[in-house]
Amino acid sequence: MAMKQPVPNVSPSPAAVLAAPSTIKDSPAVERALNRSKMYLLISWSMLYPEDEEFLDYLRCGEFVDDGRAALETLESMLDGQGGELAAEKLQVLKTQMDLAETLIASECANWQLSDLQSEHRRVFSNVITLDCPPYETLFGNDHVFAQSHVMGDIAGFYKAFGVELSKDIHERLDHLSVEFEFMHFLAYKESYSRCHDGAEKTQIVVDAQKKFVKNHIGRWVPLFCRMLAKKADSGLFKLVADMTAGWMDFETAFLGVTPQPYTETDYRPATFNSPEGQTYECGAQDQGNELTLLLNEVGAQSFMEVKDKEKDSDSGGGPVGTA
Repeated sequence: MAMKQPVPNVSPSPAAVLAAPSTIKDSPAVERALNRSKMYLLISWSMLYPEDEEFLDYLRCGEFVDDGRAALETLESMLDGQGGELAAEKLQVLKTQMDLAETLIASECANWQLSDLQSEHRRVFSNVITLDCPPYETLFGNDHVFAQSHVMGDIAGFYKAFGVELSKDIHERLDHLSVEFEFMHFLAYKESYSRCHDGAEKTQIVVDAQKKFVKNHIGRWVPLFCRMLAKKADSGLFKLVADMTAGWMDFETAFLGVTPQPYTETDYRPATFNSPEGQTYECGAQDQGNELTLLLNEVGAQSFMEVKDKEKDSDSGGGPVGTA
């Protein structure tokens, strides 16, 4: 997968993550977090360039639909009013989209070879960064490279705060949709773990981080990206993925109770290297007014980060890591 994550808090493979532990079925909050994690993982995986047949096999054998449908049905049964009527409505839309996915996979993808899936991915996303539907956050709403760097610094700060980093096997940027969605998969899974093993304070840190990341990052640019992707793909697998991703973002913003300010088509402008007139640049990750810093201060996570940094310094091996 795209990220290297701390071993105790994530499972080692998609198959393991998608198998819900039977010991927590009596906890609706845990189930909600776990199944939200599943949906983020499914979407994250579907956007990556397929280097091998693993994802294609996942589609062809029917597990993509089975796992997605199971996650949505569990969320529906455990929703308990979270997110209000809007969240419940969006789950119904997503269930319909999963039915469409089943039909599409059976009619088109079932006989695909790896080269077919790769060709479809290249048709939509191109071999280079396409301006039609770039899956990179910093290309939205930032018409100066300085602003892009500020946003990238904020994203990197979130990853560092929770001890995750890009896997060396994935040649993608920090702001790629797959990476950001896998980070949300990690946070939601970590929430389910925390609700079982940690106290309310640590759980709240993870919940607040999810809200901040949706409100200030994926909730802002992903809806516009999905419209661009749907237009570029026109039909087929990635048109369906675009619609499903858009529906999922609608659900998440309602469920988490956040109100992002989504970008519009006029906010999408290729960046220039000219500094905005009258402004100077400072890296967002170093900015004491940075949203992540405020979040950490609010929930008391800064001390946790400092402890982790000290542990890393004292451990020449860098500590155990796993690949989600």
